Amino acid sequence: MTAVDPAAAEERPAAEDAAGLSTPSGSDDTDVVTLVVWRHGQTDFNLERRFQGQTDVPLNETGREQAARAAGYLAALRPSAIFSSDLQRASATADALASLTGLPVQLDKDLRERSGGCWEGLTDTEIRERFPAERVTWAPPDGEASAAVADRASAALERAADSLAGGSLAVVVGHGAALGLALARVLRIPSEPRALGPFGNCHWSVLSRRRTRWRLLEHNVGMLPEPVTDGLPGVEES
Repeated sequence: MTAVDPAAAEERPAAEDAAGLSTPSGSDDTDVVTLVVWRHGQTDFNLERRFQGQTDVPLNETGREQAARAAGYLAALRPSAIFSSDLQRASATADALASLTGLPVQLDKDLRERSGGCWEGLTDTEIRERFPAERVTWAPPDGEASAAVADRASAALERAADSLAGGSLAVVVGHGAALGLALARVLRIPSEPRALGPFGNCHWSVLSRRRTRWRLLEHNVGMLPEPVTDGLPGVEES
C-alpha cells in the first residue's frame, strides 16, 4: 500500500469538490474510498475496430497524447495509488499519471481485457461474417466468458479499495470490456442488457465504496474543470 501524503490529503477535498467527487451525503471520509476507473488511450486496433482482447497492442500517437492530457486532469484529484492492467496500452496510460504524481504503478493481471480467443485481431466486420451467431451475444467460441471476466476484474477493484485508507482516492487503469463488467458486478446491475454505456478511450468513471456498498458517481468522463500544471513532481509550466 502506498502511503498517503498528508499535505496532498489536505488539498484533495477542494479538487474533489470541484470535480463533483465530494463525500456521499450522510457519511464522513473515514470509511469511504474512491476509485477512478480509467480506460487506456487509443491504439491502432481501436482505429481499425479490431478485437484486441489480451493481444498486447501499444498506444498509438493519439493514445499517448490522450493519456498525457487526461493524466493532467486526474493528477488534480491527488490520488494516493495507481493500479493498472499489465498490458502495455494500459500500463503506458498509467505511466503518464505516474510521471506527474511520482506514484508507482501497481500492475494487476486481473485487470487485463477479456480474452477473445480466435476473434483477437479480427475487425468487427470479419467477426460478423465468420461468427454471425456468436456475434449476436458477443461470445467468442474459445474466448473468456463474461462472468469470468467480471469475477476477476471486480475482485481487482475490491483489492484496490481494500488497500486504501479512508478518504483516499486511487486510479485504476484497464480496458473497456473488463472495466464495464467489473462496474456492473460491484454495482449489482445486469451486465446484459448493458445499463451503462461504453468507455471512450482515456475516459474514466468514478466509484465510491463505503464499507461494502458501491456507488457510481460519474461515468465515461473525459475532463475536469482544469488540469493541474504546477505543484506536482515532474510537471513544468509551459
